[in-house]
Formats: sequence, C-alpha cells, structure tokens
Amino acid sequence: MFFLATIPYAITIYLTTKPKLSKFKLGFWFVVWLAFLPNAPYIVTDLIHIRIGNTNLLWLDVLLILSFALSGLLLFYLSIIDMQLIISKNVKRIGIKLATTVVLFLCGFGVYLGRFLRYNTWEIMSEPHYLFLDIIGIIIEPFQHFEAWLFTFSFGGFLCIGFWMFKTIYDFPSTKSCK
Repeated sequence: MFFLATIPYAITIYLTTKPKLSKFKLGFWFVVWLAFLPNAPYIVTDLIHIRIGNTNLLWLDVLLILSFALSGLLLFYLSIIDMQLIISKNVKRIGIKLATTVVLFLCGFGVYLGRFLRYNTWEIMSEPHYLFLDIIGIIIEPFQHFEAWLFTFSFGGFLCIGFWMFKTIYDFPSTKSCK
C-alpha cells in the first residue's frame, strides 16, 4: 500500500521538472494524480487492524502502522503543495484554496470507496461501471448512504485540518541563527 501512496508524489516531482506543460498534459496528469491520491491517507485507516492483532506485540503493530500512516500523510501533503504550485503556474484564474479543499474531500470519499466498498485504484480502468454505479447511488440516495457521507465529510475535514497545520509549518520561515 505504501508504494501506491508514493505515486502521487512521484507524479508531482516529475511535473515540477517540466517548465511548460500543455493544458491537455496537465489535465491528464492531474486526473492520474487524483486517482492515486487517496491511497496516501488511506494508510491511516489501516490503524483499524490494530484491534485484531496479537496483544503481546501491540506496540510493534502501532509503531509500524503509524510510521507508514504518517509517512503517507507527509507524502500526501507534499504532493498537494507541489500540485498547487504546478497548477498556479500553468492555469490562471483558478481558486487554489477552493480547489484544494474539494480535492481533500474527494480524497475522503476515495478512502471511503477503498476502505468500506473495497474498491482499488485500478478498478477505475478495469471495472469502471461498478464503481460509477456505486458512486451515482451514493449521490442520488444520500439518506440511504449516510455512512458514506459521514465518513467523507469527517475524513475530509481531518485532511483539511491536517493540511492547514502542515502548510502552516511548511511555510513558516526558519530562523538562520538564534541570538
């Protein structure tokens, strides 16, 4: 799973090496990036497996899963910051903050699709009809899919708060010397 979490970051690293991107190429890479992006915060939900594990080495399970989850979140937030810069250089007149918030909540929904409906990223290409039917069902009948909306907004909110904290720390000017 951690390998899948590195793909969005690898995409943004690749895109930052391209001085000029056509809107078509940027759109293509953005869609691929967005498809893989929920894999990074998905690792946080792997903490659910701790309750199933052996209690003798519980501390080891916690350390292992938490280290992957935190690393996944780090790559997730770095990737979003990179994509913000890439888009702001190549596409004018787009609300980066609003677009970022939408992406964070879409990731919350993507994590729901993976954790609870057990969809994988590659099923976008291999069996898209089942995925899209489930998505349309969730949108059309929101009261029958209350858990989907609750998780999406809760996890999306978690990602928004985490991004705000990460960006605040990331943008904080470091002091060169302490006097």
